[in-house]
Amino acid sequence: MDLGERLDKIWDRISDEDFLANKGVANEVRYYVFDYEPCDELVVREKIKALEKQNNKDADGFQIVEFDLYKIIIGILEERGYIDKCIKFEGTKGQDYLYNAVGKLLRLTNDDNLIVNHIVKNTPDKSVVFLTGVGKAFPFVRSHNVLNNLHQVLDKVPVVMFYPGRWNGQTLELFGTINDGNYYRAFPLVD
Repeated sequence: MDLGERLDKIWDRISDEDFLANKGVANEVRYYVFDYEPCDELVVREKIKALEKQNNKDADGFQIVEFDLYKIIIGILEERGYIDKCIKFEGTKGQDYLYNAVGKLLRLTNDDNLIVNHIVKNTPDKSVVFLTGVGKAFPFVRSHNVLNNLHQVLDKVPVVMFYPGRWNGQTLELFGTINDGNYYRAFPLVD
């Protein structure tokens, strides 16, 4: 199935009663991945905008809520006044130092992960969460870490990660070349 056909199936999938119930056969919380070739990023972004525009939360019974991981990171850095510091760190101490410093600031490996907290705090009931900006957020944020941490605290709504790369049901491969880690709890959004 080509990308256009897969994109056309998203609305039917996310508006399905079983999908919105957010529970699987064994009562597990459902997380989903929509993977695509990185070169199709702009097409996927346009489809997400169209789906958000199509969505009428009162008539549909749910609201699409998009969280762009990159925008969340930039927002946190701006809020704390760290944008200029990050630019200086990169220039004086290098990229690796910058990645580590930002990771510590975001508390990526802690239970108090600022990205996860932002998503949980801003997710209303009866919504479908779209996680986007995965490619833009790399290497600051690894998508499997976000999913693992989010999976532990957000179980009231379905979560769909739009992933520029490959996902084979167990391993995420960002841009089709970078092993982004194992994540086996998700399901394909559309086959």
